Amino acid sequence: MKTILVTGGAGFIGSHLCDQLLSNGWKVIALDNLYSGKASNIQHLFEDENFTFVNHDITEFIFIPVDFIINLACPASPVYYQKDPVSTVRTNVLGAINVLELAKKLNCPVLQASTSEVYGDPLVSPQTEEYLGNVNPIGIRACYDEGKRVAETLFFDYKRQHGVNSRVARIFNTYGPRMRPDDGRVVSNFLVQAIENKPISIYGNGLQTRSFCYVSDLVLGLMKMIETDLSDSGPINLGNPTEFTMLELAQIVLEITKSKSNIEFFELPADDPKQRKPSIGKANLLLNWQPTVELREGLIETHQSLYEMIKNKKPE
Repeated sequence: MKTILVTGGAGFIGSHLCDQLLSNGWKVIALDNLYSGKASNIQHLFEDENFTFVNHDITEFIFIPVDFIINLACPASPVYYQKDPVSTVRTNVLGAINVLELAKKLNCPVLQASTSEVYGDPLVSPQTEEYLGNVNPIGIRACYDEGKRVAETLFFDYKRQHGVNSRVARIFNTYGPRMRPDDGRVVSNFLVQAIENKPISIYGNGLQTRSFCYVSDLVLGLMKMIETDLSDSGPINLGNPTEFTMLELAQIVLEITKSKSNIEFFELPADDPKQRKPSIGKANLLLNWQPTVELREGLIETHQSLYEMIKNKKPE
């Protein structure tokens, strides 16, 4: 039985990945400092003898003998990564160095969970892995966007300089159960506002687009990147290529929740991308992966999870 270290393992995506890894027969060590992750996300795993939780900040090196590492450590929502932008940069850069140093010492593969934000506000669509992006290096989102770009640089430099078996996945907008009600991302924002019958906040004219990938689809893509003997380090886009405008998303949310909310429009935040659409040809070719969960189906499950959190006020 092989052991994998999942940094950010108590987070939204990380906790779902821990579930799947255990189901696939891995021993799992989840590392998290619980800044944006929640202990409740992994509480159900504490009695599993193949699961271990380590409360630790990845900006500080830690030696843990494992067979594989996946680095998910970093808050992914603007509310959390903009709250302490210097810490966000440190997590991205020092965290990447620390997991790469560990992988080098252990001679084990390491996978970086990067992001579609490396493309910035794209000038081309769909975004292929070859597109170099359009990122503002001094904007309010730069701590996350540029932090992830530097992390990718480190992963490829460690591969070239030290021979580390590094891999990079670029994750596009993902949603599903265990999203924080306060994480500030559009799906959770719309659903929470609808649940509470508050106005749904749309920034800009609502015609900007996003492509939403349900968390179970994303986890299967990550599993394939972990368990496939890849000669290509990536980056590989993982996301759902079906685009929706913010107005379309709001309408689906209102239909699902049967909410009495109306829609209010606000000024578009600085550097907010106007379009997100992944090209997933590489993932399909190398991993035989593509998403299958339709947006409406995924939103019903996400709505139920958020509704229970809000009504029950589930502790952190």
